[in-house]
Amino acid sequence: MRIPSIPGFDQEALEKYFKNTGMSFVGKVGSLFIKMLVSIAVARYLSKANLGIITGGITYIYLFSALATLGLDQFIVKELHEFPQNRDRILGTSFWMKIFAGLGCIPVIWLMYKIYPAHGTPYGYVLIFSIIGVVQAFNVIDSYFQSEVKSKYIMQVQVIGTLVSAAIKLVLIYLKMPLIAFVYAYALDFVFLAIGYFLTYNRAGRNIFSWVYNGELAKKLLHYSWPLIISGIMVSLYMKIDQLMVQNISGVNEAGAYATVATLSEAWNFIPTVIITTLFPAILNARRDDMNRYKKRIQNLYDLMIYLSLPAALIITFTSHLIYKVYTPEYAYAAPTLSVHIWSGVFVFLGAANSQYLIAEGYVKLTFWRTGFGAIVNIVLNLILIPKMGMMGAAIATLIAYASSAFFVLLIPKVNRQGVMMLRALFLISLFQKIIKR
Repeated sequence: MRIPSIPGFDQEALEKYFKNTGMSFVGKVGSLFIKMLVSIAVARYLSKANLGIITGGITYIYLFSALATLGLDQFIVKELHEFPQNRDRILGTSFWMKIFAGLGCIPVIWLMYKIYPAHGTPYGYVLIFSIIGVVQAFNVIDSYFQSEVKSKYIMQVQVIGTLVSAAIKLVLIYLKMPLIAFVYAYALDFVFLAIGYFLTYNRAGRNIFSWVYNGELAKKLLHYSWPLIISGIMVSLYMKIDQLMVQNISGVNEAGAYATVATLSEAWNFIPTVIITTLFPAILNARRDDMNRYKKRIQNLYDLMIYLSLPAALIITFTSHLIYKVYTPEYAYAAPTLSVHIWSGVFVFLGAANSQYLIAEGYVKLTFWRTGFGAIVNIVLNLILIPKMGMMGAAIATLIAYASSAFFVLLIPKVNRQGVMMLRALFLISLFQKIIKR
């Protein structure tokens, strides 16, 4: 399979890198399409209020996901690359660390729910969703296959899991089951995924029961991962706090409508990650060999992010009222909010590219401060705008927060050049310069 040539990048190198991520991309696109159809069907079946209630529980658990995962995933891959002979010890240690973290999150979630509950969502629903933090421990198997560059196995598990999940939800709709059935169904999505990982790993002579826990390795992993735990909590707040605040300020009906906006707007946010994973090895090679080429490739990457996100934002802005035709009429008033919220994706794309640059240059702490800044902006603006404008206020707050986070680097002298490069991409200046040169 050939991919289109991208200016500034070697085509042969791109083909090689794409093979490592192409299957994952295909699987995610297929899963996305299925999930979108099912989410529309579920929204049509459930009222706005019921959708808001169930989304509140899911959002609440997402806020604690970084604590449950311990920020270990990339370090598991790194350890497996460096010490493949210690596979069972690495996987066993990280697995049990995640199990204990997931169990430890349950009382923490209960305490936080007492302090700042999701109004309208019973704690019983939140407790059911809490099992997600435990079963996600099986995601260490995903890290193993990443280290082996065998994305096709993960893609197979995810696609099959998506199909099973879709079938269950459609059956529940057909049988006209109550809301609690959908709560269990959403929680079981992660259980089925864990079962798929388990069965896939145990092929070809591998055995999950051979995994062993090592206390010294656990200390080492936690030493490296604790900054990512804090950063992950900030990301969770930054990305999801708006949904919880809409529910608590404007009620479950507004939260249900806003949930459809967030689902449609954020569905594409995996794309920059896949593309950057494909292109960044070539960018790092340029950094090693030719700094001028390295800078050009960074600019080309920012340009590419805009070429992908800007048309999508424009199309959805002018077709949002048509998109909401597939929902029931009670959701139709959310269309203008989608037209605003979708523009936050432009800054998600730029921010994802810039984050890779900061990591490559060793400025990991800056990614933390930038995300924290975005989270603070988001919370403050939500508190101001949601009481006055409802979910439209949340969309505006999200857009401003994402833009503020992406261009936070402009305030840091040693990396503010990157902010200028992103502005050149955003306002199509570099595109016009390329056209003029031709």
